[in-house]
Amino acid sequence: MATKPPAGDPIQDAPQVAPPKRAAAGLPAIGHTLRIAQQQMGVARTARTLLKVNQKDGFDCPGCAWPEGDKRHTAEFCENGAKAVAEEATLRRVTPDFFAQHPLADLAERSGYWLGQQGRITEPMYLPEGADRYEAVAWERAFEIIAEELTALDSPDEALFYTSGRTSNEAAFLFQLFAREFGTNNLPDCSNMCHESSGSALNETIGIGKGSVSLEDLHQAELIIVAGQNPGTNHPRMLSALEKAKASGAKIISVNPLPEAGTERFKNPQTPVGMLKGTALNDLFLQIRIGGDQALFRLLNKLVIETEGATDQAFIREHTHGYEDLVAAAKDTDWDETLTATGLTRPDIERALAMILASERTIVCWAMGLTQHKHSVATIREVVNLLLLRGDIGRPGAGVCPVRGHSNVQGDRTMGIFERPAPAFLDALDREFQITSPRGHGYDVVRSIEALRDGKAKVLFAMGGNFVGATPDTTVTEAAIRRASLTVHVSTKLNRSHAVTGRRALILPTLGRTDKDVQAAGKQFVTVEDSMGMVHASRGNLAPASPHLLSEPAIVARMARAVLGAGSATPWEEFERDYATIRDRISRVIPGFEDFNARAARPEGFRLPHAPRDERRFPTKTGKANFTAAPVEYPRVPAGRLLLQTLRSHDQYNTTIYGLDDRYRGITGGRRVVMVNPEDAAELGLADGSYTDIVGEWRDGVERRAPGFRVVHYPTARGCAAAYYPETNVLVPLDSTADTSNTPASKSVVVRFEPA
Repeated sequence: MATKPPAGDPIQDAPQVAPPKRAAAGLPAIGHTLRIAQQQMGVARTARTLLKVNQKDGFDCPGCAWPEGDKRHTAEFCENGAKAVAEEATLRRVTPDFFAQHPLADLAERSGYWLGQQGRITEPMYLPEGADRYEAVAWERAFEIIAEELTALDSPDEALFYTSGRTSNEAAFLFQLFAREFGTNNLPDCSNMCHESSGSALNETIGIGKGSVSLEDLHQAELIIVAGQNPGTNHPRMLSALEKAKASGAKIISVNPLPEAGTERFKNPQTPVGMLKGTALNDLFLQIRIGGDQALFRLLNKLVIETEGATDQAFIREHTHGYEDLVAAAKDTDWDETLTATGLTRPDIERALAMILASERTIVCWAMGLTQHKHSVATIREVVNLLLLRGDIGRPGAGVCPVRGHSNVQGDRTMGIFERPAPAFLDALDREFQITSPRGHGYDVVRSIEALRDGKAKVLFAMGGNFVGATPDTTVTEAAIRRASLTVHVSTKLNRSHAVTGRRALILPTLGRTDKDVQAAGKQFVTVEDSMGMVHASRGNLAPASPHLLSEPAIVARMARAVLGAGSATPWEEFERDYATIRDRISRVIPGFEDFNARAARPEGFRLPHAPRDERRFPTKTGKANFTAAPVEYPRVPAGRLLLQTLRSHDQYNTTIYGLDDRYRGITGGRRVVMVNPEDAAELGLADGSYTDIVGEWRDGVERRAPGFRVVHYPTARGCAAAYYPETNVLVPLDSTADTSNTPASKSVVVRFEPA
């Protein structure tokens, strides 16, 4: 049977450290999965729920956006996906009695782990101005409070409408429609903090801000470069695709500051041989210094250009623009500077070059390790340069593969969740609904925090997620949130954002992916878009955690009716009654969704069009794929300092903490650890097992301190350190962001260490 949540926060004063693992998954993953699932759901519910994860007649896993093949395993989930499902399908409940027993001050002192372990929220909760704890509130009154605050604003642009990547296509479309009918493009989302850099680079270079490959392409690739990504923890089902590619003869290069078990060896739990022996994945591990990726790819591009017959000149002539500019820029690339920037050796880079030249079909995959630096957009453009030089976009087994995290983060952007929407999208939206959408750009996440801080925004409405826990510069962000007149969070479970509020606050409990969704027209389904542009249905199979929950589309529809009133001609009530009516409207607004309802009913779903992949057509300003030639950048770190990257533990999904262990890295029983190369530690006088304060350094001179971290001697790249977020988000300055994308530079924070 399921167990009760922890009564108190576990003590994390003495994390235990063992050598890192050299393989991912296998029997330990199965055991951990079953233990967590049983604790949250009990045995019978575990079986009933997990057997529906990622199945054609089931629900989409909320754990990541990795796609499924046409043929599904009976157990089509990974360890961390099972944890995500178990936490949502838990039998634990957070009732109004819980809030009566735990005032806001108590919640604010609790860890994210403790908050998340308490269970599903069962009723709408309201924190009145001046009150010390939440109290139950009727849904109708909750929407009245939202309407009071929004209609009292001096401008619609004083409201912020944030979206988490868990939100379905249907809910996201309604949410952006409401915001624009209300009068603002302030639609920040979690993409602003992760793959915004990817979208910025890809839109400029190939004309669409999405990856160009399918799952089948990965299986057919001859070379796969995995850069700035840890698939063993963050996208474990990707390991099966890499294993299949290896079986077909593919080579794999991993580019990362830390060695990761998931790219060393994969013990596939779906097969006996896989569990016992596993498959070695890496053919070459390039242990790069943090932020050195642009320099690496620029040098590789120079070497490709200089190698006779290595560039696809026919592709370059017919399909690209700016080749000569890249050639001129690459000519000045210096070996010595590249070795300094990357920390690599010349033989390492020459071996990588040989593997690239031997491949006729290359895919480059990446995640936050490339996207969260000042020069991230330029880095990803340089990745695209390599693929364009080789003609590796628009043919099978080759292309760009930004690997998304949240299960529908890509779909939300497709649905119009974007603070800088394209005029063509707004024109289509206005024609369909007879409204006039604002044309001025809205606030992204960083600018939203600045607006709250500066009194330019007064209401924050968050559709899912953990805004406070996910954002940078924790002290600044929390102070900014507390200046708001109202904060609203649509949530399934508790997190830090419920404890850091505006003068008034609402928690609106919603259905999860695992829950049945029954509206007036009958049982409903929603749709999501995976990381490779496949759209498919998701249908929950469990009774909702409480009869007082509303679905996300219902919450948006009722809020819209309360705020916009009789002046809105949009059929909000019809949308709540039957989600098929939402999909009908999407089909008339967004290209690629024609005949949406019929295509969504297909068990396998459907693939969205992608001009570079499908036609080798590049819808850029030049009408061709664009080479770029930005100056090479990399972080310079003063003596006595290290460059810190924030990252996840294995018991973590974004800001959701499932446990206190990082099994693959050998760390158990605590999260306040900082991983430092032993040679760097010796130079800095940081003994293994000692405790230190991590102090960020930034041009504003403000001290940002994360106190009490255990030093772990770890095989990171020299000059680099690593620690978990959200605990170290306090070190990331709000204005330390990527050029163009404005993504927080959470992977390159200059720090010093002081005795704890």
